[in-house]
Amino acid sequence: MLISYVSLLGGFVLLIIGGDTLIKGAVGLAERFAVPPLIIGLTIVAFGTSAPELFVSLDAVFANQPGLAVGNVVGSNIANVLLVIGIPALISTMSPTERGVRRNVFAMLVATALFMAMMGFQGELTRLSGGILFALLIAYLVWQFVNARSNNVAPTFLDEEEVDAKGQSGLGIGLRIVAGLICLPLGAELTVTGASSIASSWGVPETIIGLAIVGIGTSLPELATSITAAWRGHGAVAFGNVVGSNLFNILSIMGLTALIVPFDVDQRIIDVDMWVMAAAAIVLAIVVFGRIRMGKALGAVLTAAFIVYLYTLFAWS
Repeated sequence: MLISYVSLLGGFVLLIIGGDTLIKGAVGLAERFAVPPLIIGLTIVAFGTSAPELFVSLDAVFANQPGLAVGNVVGSNIANVLLVIGIPALISTMSPTERGVRRNVFAMLVATALFMAMMGFQGELTRLSGGILFALLIAYLVWQFVNARSNNVAPTFLDEEEVDAKGQSGLGIGLRIVAGLICLPLGAELTVTGASSIASSWGVPETIIGLAIVGIGTSLPELATSITAAWRGHGAVAFGNVVGSNLFNILSIMGLTALIVPFDVDQRIIDVDMWVMAAAAIVLAIVVFGRIRMGKALGAVLTAAFIVYLYTLFAWS
């Protein structure tokens, strides 16, 4: 049993290290070819930050464990709002003041509604569904590019420090890319194997483990970034990070996974968890469109809501 926990924890560590390393190496390579920072941010960084979730979902589907694949994304989107916004608000008051964040929240709501409709009406994600989601991702990136160029600003979900990776040697760039490409699939394999073993030993469905443990684990980079930003007094960054992550989780991860391997959706997610994901998205939209200041009280409410959600996951499984 211990080996299952070690496998899961080691998988998370490799996913985080692999994703970060691959991004830095790829950004360094792009800068050597004089690719504009905006293009780097909209492609390499945006896709790279979703790489851990993508590899986990693909590995889970290939292992015939679709509950982990969908639970990973739905659970991550729930954790992104309730934890990645909630915990930093306990540290520092945050306001959704970043330029363009409301426009991106609207896009996130549309993507969430479409994703729910596909799951609810079909009970599965087909290649057609995956193609539609991924096509919307491309349209969204083009929209971001045109808007960013016209306003001369970077999209709100990008981290300027991640985009800037100057000063890397050719050898360093190559080593980072290779290390990232090794760590990501290995981390995904360890995560899925460990999560599956834990689900079996606990006697709970793999979907629950995907929602609760894997979903949180793949949200750790966003949580770490948001906590650091809150400590530095830049808590508003959390809103852009969460909106961008939730969008890419749906359009990129579920889109690409379904394009490669269509899969069924667990009925529990259709009946319960996708509605929790929708409620979290609506709460985020209310905060952003209402320009509500997130202080300790609201942060505590969101964090407590996630704890209650976790309790019900296992109590009702």
